[in-house]
Amino acid sequence: MSQKISQQTLAARFEHLINVISSPRFLEMRGLNNDLPFYICEFRSAEAFEMQRMQGQLINTLDSSAVECLGGRGVKVLEINLYDLCIDLLKAREGSSQDSNLWDEIIAIESDVEKDNLLELLQNVLGIEDYLVPAIGERIQHTEFDVLFLSGIGEVFPYIRSHNVLNNLQSTAKEKPTVMFFPGEYRYSLEQGASLELFGLLHDDKYYRAFNIFETQA
Repeated sequence: MSQKISQQTLAARFEHLINVISSPRFLEMRGLNNDLPFYICEFRSAEAFEMQRMQGQLINTLDSSAVECLGGRGVKVLEINLYDLCIDLLKAREGSSQDSNLWDEIIAIESDVEKDNLLELLQNVLGIEDYLVPAIGERIQHTEFDVLFLSGIGEVFPYIRSHNVLNNLQSTAKEKPTVMFFPGEYRYSLEQGASLELFGLLHDDKYYRAFNIFETQA
């Protein structure tokens, strides 16, 4: 049995991603059978640095790829790092005084606050439905792009869960393909269904409405 693409070398995975993402079938969202154009790009957590570098290479290579269905121009990627987006949102919100913002205040109290209390605070001020998804929606609305890349998944766990982001993006990011770079495994079996296993250890939750991009053909 041949080795799964997700377990092959980074170079082989890079080639697969370029071939799939630049294909007219992927960009025109053909053959989805009314499913959402959401894809999981799984990788081992130990490869986080290499995958971050690969994402930059993907964006540059796709930008220079001539694609027939796009009139011969390159594929434009909108990359949203959820960790960076969360920091931007916290910095944009006022703190308890006019001279501070929520980010500064959280940094100041982090070492003295119990982890559970800090988790509750972050989940309250970074609500996915009220803050995160509207911010993603605003960037989508004001950017010309062909594919959305979502990264920073491991960095925002556990106060933001990947399946919750995807669930809430169903009405916001359905017009273009979305690729979520996930540090773990996207597992599927007939008995247990589909689930996102963060870092290959933590059961993030069941999510059924995404495709494994390494099992997607160009």
